[in-house]
Amino acid sequence: MLKQRLNNAYIASSASTLTFTAYSFSLGFFVRTFFTQRWGFVPCVLTLSVASVFYFGVVGTYWAVTGEFTRWSGALLGWLGVDTVHLGYFQIIGLKGNILERIDGVMILGMFLGMLCASSLSGRLGLNVPTKTQMGRALLGGLLAGLGARLGLGCNLASFLTGIPQFSLHAWFFTIATLLGMGLAFKVLSQSCSKATPQKPPKILNHTLVLCAVVGFLGLAWHLHHKLFYALCFGAFFGFVVSKGQICFTTAFRHLFVHKQNAQAQALVWAMAVGSVGIFVCLQLGAHSKIMWASPGIALGGLLFGVGIVLAGGCECGWMYRSMQGDLGAFLVGVGNVVGAGLVL
Repeated sequence: MLKQRLNNAYIASSASTLTFTAYSFSLGFFVRTFFTQRWGFVPCVLTLSVASVFYFGVVGTYWAVTGEFTRWSGALLGWLGVDTVHLGYFQIIGLKGNILERIDGVMILGMFLGMLCASSLSGRLGLNVPTKTQMGRALLGGLLAGLGARLGLGCNLASFLTGIPQFSLHAWFFTIATLLGMGLAFKVLSQSCSKATPQKPPKILNHTLVLCAVVGFLGLAWHLHHKLFYALCFGAFFGFVVSKGQICFTTAFRHLFVHKQNAQAQALVWAMAVGSVGIFVCLQLGAHSKIMWASPGIALGGLLFGVGIVLAGGCECGWMYRSMQGDLGAFLVGVGNVVGAGLVL
């Protein structure tokens, strides 16, 4: 009798151990998959669309980045002695405060932190030094994209995921012109974008950078309040998802125009549809829409932007997450963006 009880206890203990081991293995597998593997483009784009609706409803403005880049350009001109107070375009977008006092500025900082965290967790970090030709393309493409985005009153984010869902006519002008510019650029420009193999850093650096991103986020969150805090949180989420999904509008439409693959382009259309429904609900609940004026300059900006992002090899989302992976060419695209944005005076 005693022997039978001992056997039953041993069997129960073994079953519990096996259950715990299986649970630990499943949890570990989920964590490794969730943090290290790339996420699907379609669910990421739809998630970003829904998040941008909540961002609009909570913060009261649309998800966009080039407006803040223009303010950086204005600050740079100010440091160089240029009087930006009387420049018309900078009066429109506003140069008040510093980056930590503006919703867009805090949101972009959050995006960079989220992208750095995602890249480090995924092990995608690696120093990538472009050739001189690639550097030239990156700078010129970034400059054209920055100039076009300012003429068009926004980049692909401001049009695809926020402008069109807010039923602003200027976003349609910009989007159609951007697609025309991209289609032309894909036909004319060389698509060769061979790069050197990235130099992979040691794993300890990945872990250190994850820690730095988390500490940086917590440090900013501690000092920010109300809408600035919400903007930081949304920005970190945007950046993390963009990096995990490798979201780049240029790549999506390269698949469509060059490779005749429309899955990613269809996902962007669905994202616009989802965003339109969400924004409509927000407007019915009392949110104020951000409708911009439409003019021929919007179309010109879209054409320049479309050509620029193809020449540079990536849109705003693309260069931002790639720069956080150690791609110096993407960093140069960002420099060109900031400089180009300042050319609209």
